[in-house]
Amino acid sequence: MSTEGLSIGISVGGPGAGAADRAHRGSRRAALARRVVWAPLAIDATAILIAVLDVWLVIPEKAPPYSIYLSGLACLALAGRRWMPFGVVLLTVPGFLTGWSQLAAMIALGMLATRKQTHWQVWVGAALVWMCRFVQWPLSDFAQLSWREHVLDGIYGVLVAGMPIAIGLLIGARAQLSQKLGELAASRDRERKLTADAVRAEERARLAREMHDVVSHDITLIAMQAGVLTAQESPSARQTAEVIRQLSTRTLEELRSLVGVLRSGLVDEGPQPGIAELGRLVHNSAVAVRLTMDEVPEEVPPKVSAAAYRTVQEALTNVRKHAPGATATVLVRGEDGALSVEVCNERPPCEAVAELPSGGYGLTGLAERARLLGGSLETCSTEDGGFRVLARYPLGV
Repeated sequence: MSTEGLSIGISVGGPGAGAADRAHRGSRRAALARRVVWAPLAIDATAILIAVLDVWLVIPEKAPPYSIYLSGLACLALAGRRWMPFGVVLLTVPGFLTGWSQLAAMIALGMLATRKQTHWQVWVGAALVWMCRFVQWPLSDFAQLSWREHVLDGIYGVLVAGMPIAIGLLIGARAQLSQKLGELAASRDRERKLTADAVRAEERARLAREMHDVVSHDITLIAMQAGVLTAQESPSARQTAEVIRQLSTRTLEELRSLVGVLRSGLVDEGPQPGIAELGRLVHNSAVAVRLTMDEVPEEVPPKVSAAAYRTVQEALTNVRKHAPGATATVLVRGEDGALSVEVCNERPPCEAVAELPSGGYGLTGLAERARLLGGSLETCSTEDGGFRVLARYPLGV
């Protein structure tokens, strides 16, 4: 942990990050829901209006009252064509046969064909519509028609009944095609995901082999050499060797756990140390640390608990590397639905610090962990030449 006046700031969006985006997406969903509700109503109202105009523009002045009522009933019945398409077709037949609701019957038959496609109800409805166009009311007038007029009425009946069915079948086929295309796209997404999972599993297995063959071997040798040093007569040498052996053994255990997770390919990272192990971590850190736990909830989400542990672990590791001999304070506090972890160290007693190996990604990894949990991480130098790490993790993870 650098104490040479260098200030590093890593800030990640907190739990409120992305609230504007979520609100925008919510408003878009609400607008889409309103469109889904109002669009069918507008279409039905337009269909009823067109059917009424079709009747009103052709109705004669001395039309029988029953024909007007039946035609009006046929127009109003279009309001239920989405829920009872076959029943609506039956309701439009009397108005078409004895009145002038031809367009209403065609609209109802088109909806029936769209919903049922080649169901028997479609063909029954088509036959009724054709009959209404072929037969003229009253029947006495129909009997007086010539054979040529009967043939023309039959042809016109085929057109009147066939056009709505053709349009309905086309709309239904388009809907089925869209559904099939959606299923095909979902199948391709699943295939790409399976391919990516296979590649990821292979890479994880390779990393597990490398970690086991290289890192595990070296750490085992360190533990063995430390065991040999414990036979020295000097108490300080034995104590130092014992600490090295314990650290090597603990590191090897965590490494084996990590290798197991890599080989299993599970998303879950397995058992992780948490805030309950902070006391042992501080005791074995080889740093003078004062640990304070203030209003920490009894139930802390496992991911938050592990993140707090890793934050303290990385901060104390940096103190040992960059500020040897400095004292540190660790404050873990629960406040406002979040868990805050603050690690501060004083200025080291000597400026000459031996160069130790470093991965270079400690603070970056903590920042990424905080971002994934919806928290934040801040680091900066203090006025007395020390260093401060402050992380906040929401408890609602």
